[in-house]
Amino acid sequence: MDKLIDITAVRHSYRTASGPLPVLDGLELSVPEGGFVAVVGPSGCGKSTLTRLVAGLLIPDEGEVRVHGTRITAPRSNVGMAFQNPVLLEWRTILQNVLLPLEIVPNKLSRAEARDRARRLLALVGLDGFEDKRPSELSGGMKQRASLCRALIHQPEVLILDEPFGALDAFTREDLWQTMHKVKAEEPFTGVLITHDLRESIFLADRVVVLSSRPARTQFVLDIPDTGLRTLDDLYTPEAAERLNILRHQIEVAQGRTPAGDAA
Repeated sequence: MDKLIDITAVRHSYRTASGPLPVLDGLELSVPEGGFVAVVGPSGCGKSTLTRLVAGLLIPDEGEVRVHGTRITAPRSNVGMAFQNPVLLEWRTILQNVLLPLEIVPNKLSRAEARDRARRLLALVGLDGFEDKRPSELSGGMKQRASLCRALIHQPEVLILDEPFGALDAFTREDLWQTMHKVKAEEPFTGVLITHDLRESIFLADRVVVLSSRPARTQFVLDIPDTGLRTLDDLYTPEAAERLNILRHQIEVAQGRTPAGDAA
């Protein structure tokens, strides 16, 4: 499978009053077309910085970020992004919020086609009948579903998910994990997920990348076999337990709590 995203030897620092703050140090990462990669690692290691590089919102100090072989040197329009805070506009209906990117990013959809697509996406995530509601009338989980639809409305080449489920309760979070599998089956995309939840990473992704502590390098990569549409029962198998133990060990290594050579 061809690489859609290819990050090579990326180094990046932030400028602070006390001098440069190194965040990424020789980071290597690739995502195949249609792949779904979850990125985990210690808090503050540079995971969100990575997503900004993929979106072209940041340009690395050294190294390259390429999409379809083209080096990224400016913000990219064909990227969908969803964050922990849905950031829906209260003065717009849910349908109008979903349509917002099409008012900003050039597209070929007519007004009627755009509205039809928005309604279909809302139905896909279980929000049919809520098109004319305001954000204040929705629960946290429903707002996050609307945010996901907004990120997908312009059929992005890459979907970036920066801890979109982190603020939700456990039941709602797991329900949205299942929704994500349904959405990806209906609306194929190449995904990059930032998360602190290891269960989330192995449930949603087909590859989990563990970053080291800051300045981050790619410390470990775990591939998840494709078994088709996943269910929550898959998280309680011996195979899932083994994957979680491997990832927990790697996080402990990244945090300096366990020597790299110790057994998980």
